[in-house]
Amino acid sequence: MKNGAVFYNVGRGVTVDQPALLAALRSGRLAAAYLDVTDPEPPPPDDPIWSVPNCWITPHAAGGHQDESERVVAHFLENLRRFEAGDPLLDRVSVE
Repeated sequence: MKNGAVFYNVGRGVTVDQPALLAALRSGRLAAAYLDVTDPEPPPPDDPIWSVPNCWITPHAAGGHQDESERVVAHFLENLRRFEAGDPLLDRVSVE
């Protein structure tokens, strides 16, 4: 990552080398980090990641809604209906 970048992790805590992240934050190489996941989760109370002023840790709440499964299925079914009818799909991401 380039100097001054901001790092976000909403995926898996184990994919991040947390000691390296901590060093990059402390040195200023990274401007900030926003972590919705850590390893372990949550970090122990004495973990130094808690004391870094340019690191924010959220309670593993990225995404997820009470009715998320139903909404995902409804979205899929609507796009299936549109696909079968030859209509444009909802939320299509284009790489043009």
